[in-house]
Amino acid sequence: MPRVFTVSDSIVIDVPPAVAYRAVSRPCDMGRWSPENLGTTAASETGPVTVGSTFVGRNRRGRFRWVTRCTVTAAEPERTFAFRVHEIGLTRPRLRAPIATWEYRFEPAGDGTRVTETWTDDRRRWPASVADAFDRLATRGSTFADFQTRNIATTLRNLKRELERDRTG
Repeated sequence: MPRVFTVSDSIVIDVPPAVAYRAVSRPCDMGRWSPENLGTTAASETGPVTVGSTFVGRNRRGRFRWVTRCTVTAAEPERTFAFRVHEIGLTRPRLRAPIATWEYRFEPAGDGTRVTETWTDDRRRWPASVADAFDRLATRGSTFADFQTRNIATTLRNLKRELERDRTG
């Protein structure tokens, strides 16, 4: 089976695109929705970020924790938010390498917004056999594409639940 480099999923959230964009463009808040990301470190910006901004994301998978340095590559209010993950480490980002790109698209859908989350594996230079072995070790049996497909679905469901609850509550 060929290696999958990009996966995505969408969900319609009953809020305007501006509300969905504002939530997602604050990486410090991502830990509220993601099953793996814990938000950002205290030194990172807390508000919506702009193209070229960097932040350090905190992550966990089971008992394992690590941090990543990310750079915002797209920040078009109500349309697109994206960032590139390019440094990783246990307590601070040290190892520089292409890791992944995350993108969020926001499209009007009736009175709400279709939010599409996309993960792209930027480890293009890794031989498929090495990537597959690493992925299965790091995810306890899955490829990163399969693992991220589940994470994206969970993140989008959690984002929808919180934004719609905030709208009504």
